[in-house]
Amino acid sequence: MQGLVTKSTGSWYQVKTGDQTIDCRIKGKFRTKGITTTNPLAVGDVVDFEMEPEQETGVITNLQQRKNYIIRKSINLSKQAQIIAANLDLALLIVTLASPRTSLGFIDRFLVTAEAYGITACLIFNKLDLFSDEGLEILAEYQSVYENIGYKCYSVSALEGTNIDTVQDLLKNKVTLFSGHSGVGKSSLINRLLPDLDLRTHMISDWSDKGMHTTTFAEMFELPQGGYIIDTPGIRELGVIDIEKQELGHFFPEMRELMNQCRFNNCRHINEPGCAVLAAIEEGNIALSRYDSYLSIYNGNDTRA
Repeated sequence: MQGLVTKSTGSWYQVKTGDQTIDCRIKGKFRTKGITTTNPLAVGDVVDFEMEPEQETGVITNLQQRKNYIIRKSINLSKQAQIIAANLDLALLIVTLASPRTSLGFIDRFLVTAEAYGITACLIFNKLDLFSDEGLEILAEYQSVYENIGYKCYSVSALEGTNIDTVQDLLKNKVTLFSGHSGVGKSSLINRLLPDLDLRTHMISDWSDKGMHTTTFAEMFELPQGGYIIDTPGIRELGVIDIEKQELGHFFPEMRELMNQCRFNNCRHINEPGCAVLAAIEEGNIALSRYDSYLSIYNGNDTRA
């Protein structure tokens, strides 16, 4: 039998096949070829499984080839990596400028990771209802940085339902990952999109201005207009994995466009003469915040909330 992994709890997986959902486990050692992660399977995977004799549970026997997947490295456990989800059409990063603040460095690391794994990414700026006039100006600056390099940005209020229809249209017939810090409103947004789910939400912690985790495991939900959304636990920090330093610039679209204009083929875009990227920064054609993120990732610095 073949099915779709819709929920992972670490040791058990919910697998949807037709109108049924079967609880399945992995028998013995199960490792994905060429990938070393804490989880061999992820939500979005297509798997083969067999029903256990005289049981209502199944055993997963094979993983079908993935179209793509998105992975994150734990900063605290630098050698450990986790596949967040697989077979995605779209990855959405839910962003808030306050309560909690999503840093530009965190946004850039997410976008680099999506680029590296061949996944289209968009930014959803939530909590529009909280914005002052000054906040709206900052929002416009943020959006301008990312729209100018080809990323679509949307502003919503999950609390008031502002622009939710636009997000509904965006998700139609796609498998979409929802990601972001705890407290940015992922669960509230999903509750707007799928009111019958009634996912738990949590107030922002006053003492830290950070969200508290309400989603423990990744889980996939079917949309009435067609497609699926994958809710994921809030990410405090995001380490970039499996990207060589010499490849990093390829995952910044504005740098990728200029690379063939650099004087040297192996230009690092740091202090080399004749570097087209550095020239573009001086001319104001590449945002300084994006270049700062490039240097941070290049030098292996961690970016947290």
